[in-house]
Amino acid sequence: MRFLDPNRGIVELSDLGVKGKNLKILEEVIKIPNGMILVTGPTGSGKTTTLYSILNQLNSSEKKVITLEDPIEYHLEGISQSQVEDEKGYTFALGLRSILRQDPDIVMVGEIRDQETAETAAQAALTGHLVLSTLHTNSAVETIPRLVNMGLKPFILAPALNVLIAQRLVRRLCPMCSEEREISQAEKDYLKKRVQQMQER
Repeated sequence: MRFLDPNRGIVELSDLGVKGKNLKILEEVIKIPNGMILVTGPTGSGKTTTLYSILNQLNSSEKKVITLEDPIEYHLEGISQSQVEDEKGYTFALGLRSILRQDPDIVMVGEIRDQETAETAAQAALTGHLVLSTLHTNSAVETIPRLVNMGLKPFILAPALNVLIAQRLVRRLCPMCSEEREISQAEKDYLKKRVQQMQER
C-alpha cells in the first residue's frame, strides 16, 4: 500500500538528495527541449516523485505539459494530466499516441512497460518533445539492454536518450528521536573494512 500526502506539495530536487555535480548535470539536461530523461529503480524508490520535481521545475505558461499516469499521484496546476485505464483499453502506448497529437512540449509517461510505449516515447524524443518516464531496472546501466530487449532499436535509442537516473531511498535519521552516541571499536573496524572493499572495486 502506498500512502501519499497531497498537502505536502512537490519536493525540490535538492531536497530529494540530488546534490553537487549530479544536480548541476540534471539542471543542465532538463533545459534541453527534446530527448528522453529516464528515472530507474525498483518499485517504491521514489521515481515518480523525482519526475514530479522535474516537471515542477519545467512547468511554465509558455510550455504545454501533458502527463500519462497510473495513477495520478499529485495534481499539478497548469499541467494536463490523464490516467491510464487498461480495462477500458486506454494503455500507456495508446495514451501516448493520443497525447502526441496535441503537440505538447513536454510529456511525462508514468512507466515504459512495453515495446510500443518505448518506441513511441523514443520517436517523440527525436521529433522535438522532451519525454520523462520511469523504468524498473536495478541500475542505470541495465536500462539500455532492457530497452533493447523490449525491441527498441539501438540506433533509435542512442540519439533519443539524454540522461538515465538510477535511484534508491536512503534512511534518514529522525530529528526528533535520534540520539547521538560514541561509535564502538567493532563498528569502526566494520566501516573501515567496508570502505576498503569499495575502494578496491
